[in-house]
Amino acid sequence: MASKYKDAGVDIDKASVFIEKIKPLIKTTNRKGVVGNIGSFGGLFHLDMQKYKNPLLVSTTDGVGTKLNIAHAMDIHNTVGIDLVAMSVNDLIVQGAEPLFFLDYIATGKLSLENSVAIVEGIAKGCAESGCALTGGETAEMPGFYKDNEYDLAGFCVGIVEYEKLIDGSEVSVGDRIIGFASSGIHSNGLSLARDVLFNKGGLTVNDSVEGLDHSLGMELLTPTRIYVNTVLNLIKNFNIKGIVNITGGGFIDNIPRIIPTRCKAVIKKGTWAIHPIFDVIRKIGDVDEMEMFRVFNMGIGMMIIVHEEDSKEILNRLEFLGEKAYEVGIIGNRKEEEERVTFE
Repeated sequence: MASKYKDAGVDIDKASVFIEKIKPLIKTTNRKGVVGNIGSFGGLFHLDMQKYKNPLLVSTTDGVGTKLNIAHAMDIHNTVGIDLVAMSVNDLIVQGAEPLFFLDYIATGKLSLENSVAIVEGIAKGCAESGCALTGGETAEMPGFYKDNEYDLAGFCVGIVEYEKLIDGSEVSVGDRIIGFASSGIHSNGLSLARDVLFNKGGLTVNDSVEGLDHSLGMELLTPTRIYVNTVLNLIKNFNIKGIVNITGGGFIDNIPRIIPTRCKAVIKKGTWAIHPIFDVIRKIGDVDEMEMFRVFNMGIGMMIIVHEEDSKEILNRLEFLGEKAYEVGIIGNRKEEEERVTFE
């Protein structure tokens, strides 16, 4: 009998059906600049050069990590696509860039139409929320490399900012205030430690209810990463934002130094914001050291901005108007030689 690709585990016909099913989802993300339709060899985007004087393109790429294990365990696949978009667009906005377009990569052992369409539903929702177009992607069926219905995700995003308006933290100075935006939960970082603590050490399952949490453990962990694009773009238009920090892998301790000068330190004032209950659960069950928690997790703060002291109150008022829970969580201090870049008090 002649060998066929389908017999080896790759179903080209199913992949074609998948493309047709997601075309309506992709159309919901269209924005000015998109050229052509999905299905070409490359996504097309026309950059309006009349709109910008000295444009700088900013690109980011990321994945969702082991949060996908929770999606598999819960058999819920329509939220991790939001996480995928959030991980890239939140990095773009840190530099003041507006997201333009996004591409995804889905790798799987055997293509599940239902699961794959659900994933793209989440990606489309995240793109629509952040104002960027989903211009293309790739779905790779890789039998023997991944188990059937197992998958991994990666995303790639391009944004734009006027060169003169790039936010790089160089203007941050002593006395500036640090404002933190509330996270929606664990987001997409630290899930390997969380899973080890909760499921291996704690003996819990995704369906368990835990005191202090509003939902089952699995649903709490699956809560999508909050997208801060529209909020930050609004602030940039109205205030001088000197630095922005996306609290992802590395938590407070590794991420804040990426945006402040070496002569400065961030003094974080514990107790000025509400730590999300999921982190108290992880810390207690795993007996995790406090500084380890601040280095691995967002601890209830998904993003930070650094602003002039005199602007802090007005910005907090604006954030409340925009529906964002925000807190003044710290101050920029003068750093002595050999002193830590981030301190707590």
